[in-house]
Amino acid sequence: MAKGFLKGVRAELKKVVWPTRKQLINNTVLVVVLILAFAVIVFGFDMIIQLLDGKLWDLIESKIG
Repeated sequence: MAKGFLKGVRAELKKVVWPTRKQLINNTVLVVVLILAFAVIVFGFDMIIQLLDGKLWDLIESKIG
């Protein structure tokens, strides 16, 4: 049973088209750049929301008391 499974795994792995070193490096760099870009975007939105939240609470405090 295990021999048949391992033969099947080996046969399937022979069908896999592995990326070249250049493709792997390019894809890795692209992923890292995109993650950093999204992190900057989320940070920007967070800062804007934090600023607006502070201004809203200041407005509420001035109206209440």
